[in-house]
Amino acid sequence: MAGFPAPQAGVRYLTEGGQETELMYKHGHDLPEFAMYPLLDNPAAVADLTDMYTRYLEVAATHGFVPLVGGLDYRASPDWAAKLGISPAGLVEYQHRCIAFLREVADPFAERVPRILYAGIVGPRGDAYGEDREITAAEAEDYHSVQLDTLRAAGVDMVGAMTFNNVPEAVGVARAAHGAGLPISVSFMVDSDGRILTGPTLQEAVEAVDAEAGAAQPDFYGINCSHPNEFAPALTPGGWLERVRMLRPNASTTDKQSLCTIGHLEAGDAGSLGGQLADLVRQHPHIDVVGGCCGTWTDHLEAAASQIRASESVVRSR
Repeated sequence: MAGFPAPQAGVRYLTEGGQETELMYKHGHDLPEFAMYPLLDNPAAVADLTDMYTRYLEVAATHGFVPLVGGLDYRASPDWAAKLGISPAGLVEYQHRCIAFLREVADPFAERVPRILYAGIVGPRGDAYGEDREITAAEAEDYHSVQLDTLRAAGVDMVGAMTFNNVPEAVGVARAAHGAGLPISVSFMVDSDGRILTGPTLQEAVEAVDAEAGAAQPDFYGINCSHPNEFAPALTPGGWLERVRMLRPNASTTDKQSLCTIGHLEAGDAGSLGGQLADLVRQHPHIDVVGGCCGTWTDHLEAAASQIRASESVVRSR
């Protein structure tokens, strides 16, 4: 199984931002159960998505980042689909349409960027913001294998497990990805005390997943749906930190549990957020995947990408 590329000098990856909050609060689309993929049946939503992704890809092309393109399928797993009345066969069709959409919108940029990588996005089985059910690693592996098997058939380059909040489920999804022969990143949410929702510190969570997953260890870890003011103190020194390569922050310090129900876009200060990301990348050069989560889109991605490249130029000129 080929893994995700190892860090290389000058190579940076750019993900998309917070699609859901942009779609809901800027474009006025409803997202039942927070699922985006049913919007593929809505021509107006597809037009908005195409414009959103085109602007994101323009940022990547302008600053020489590798687009790591994902999205739409965060809720594309059996339990969530069932809540929407979508059959297993219908869910498979939607998953393939998600990846096909990403390829269609990114294809015109193929000669303007170093390369394009496509990610299938996997969310937790339950509510990412609550402890509504316990799940074992074995249950998680079995559950997430359904979505990952379809993603393998769709030809994605990797899997991004997002907003995970407990160790057993992270272990299970890592094992499922290993079984599917797909590279995977696992991203945790971090609160202001430097811990994930279920109690462990970020360091403890990363070390526990690596230990328990064994040969199925994630290719790397990330942090998403948290603001740098929350997670920066959790980036404590140690070998474990080299395993954290991705930062996808929220735009605002507003409580993350309310950002998706607050009724308006909390966009924060894009320039300030970009500066914080650039500072973190300068301090930790192995962090080579950046993007955004709730409240972010083009302005935030542009601010981050431009300030990261400017910081690299300063370093090279010394």
